[in-house]
Amino acid sequence: MDFALSARAEDVTGRMWDFMREQVFPAEPVYEGWRAARGHDDHGHPPVLEELKTEARKRGLWNLFHHELAGLTNLEYASVAEITGWSPTIAPEAINCGAPDTGNMETLMLFGTPEQKDRWLTPLLEGEIRSGFAMTEPDVASSDARNIQTSIARDGDDYVINGRKWWTSGAADERCQIFIVMGKTDPEGSAHRQQSMILVPRDTPGLEIVRHLPVFGYQDQHGHSELRFTDVRVPASNILSGEGDGFMIAQARLGPGRIHHCMRAIGMAERALGLMVERAKSRVAFGRPLAEQGTVRELVARSRIEIDQVRLLVLKTADLIDKYGAKGARTEISSIKVAAPRVACDVIDRAIEVHGGAGVSNDTVLARFYASARTLRIVDGPDAVHLRGVAKEELARERPYAG
Repeated sequence: MDFALSARAEDVTGRMWDFMREQVFPAEPVYEGWRAARGHDDHGHPPVLEELKTEARKRGLWNLFHHELAGLTNLEYASVAEITGWSPTIAPEAINCGAPDTGNMETLMLFGTPEQKDRWLTPLLEGEIRSGFAMTEPDVASSDARNIQTSIARDGDDYVINGRKWWTSGAADERCQIFIVMGKTDPEGSAHRQQSMILVPRDTPGLEIVRHLPVFGYQDQHGHSELRFTDVRVPASNILSGEGDGFMIAQARLGPGRIHHCMRAIGMAERALGLMVERAKSRVAFGRPLAEQGTVRELVARSRIEIDQVRLLVLKTADLIDKYGAKGARTEISSIKVAAPRVACDVIDRAIEVHGGAGVSNDTVLARFYASARTLRIVDGPDAVHLRGVAKEELARERPYAG
């Protein structure tokens, strides 16, 4: 097994690190200062992001998430995604690789009609607009798609949508112009053929953005919002793929996207470990630097070991997706979705411990990182659901020896 990056990945990751050091990290205080001056509940678009996007395009760091657009495999892109995790608030958007847009663009590429692609995919690929994915609902356990209650009913040449969604990422940003909505077109159909996905423009009558939901008190610039659909009418041509294809589309969309999330989580963990090490070297307690305290050394060592372990699992999963598709890596996708956010949470928590009070303040990125990593253990399916899937596969596995 060859653990080295390909020549292509070496080139892209090298250019990505240059971009991070020269542009992204210096832009972080500018971004935060602009938001603080406007009030963090303001969902305006910081100008520095457009400057970063322009620079990223000049450097050839644009739409790297998809093999047809950038020529990178999932395995090669995984290392790029990790680098963006060092600055997860702005780096992914700066290279047009932010969630949920990447998943929505992949969905449109796979299942969109030429007209749908022209109207929505093209401006998304150009970074001119953003998008939302409306699947989760407040009244049911949306980890089981059969529970979804939002209805999508055919009425002549239209579909009429009624229901509620929440945690629709990006909806607070007015640049979010299109939503992919999952609902039921056939409540009496077989379990995996009841759901469909449909495109709903932001300005469609009857679509209401009810509220924006902070995460651990942090109000994301793009927001995570609750939506209400009341007799929302869109043309039948807005359906994706066809009636009953919603579950299939969801599976195709979420697999590779979980790779991106997990690698960004590893990037956050690496930055947290770096901060932990610097703090341990510079902070003196009981007459010597924290780095000389045995308990602190253990925190550093365990963090290094766990990050490297989970990275190898994520890279293995990315390689399997390249070779066999998301279905061929189903168990591994669930495994990394549990493992990577947990490791990130643990490493960030240790870094907070070494920083003391500073770790839970806004003087470092650690508190925000922890909020993000802990939330990642819920989004795209909570840990319990993925553990259920891994256990099911393990219980059915044949052993080479039964004694």
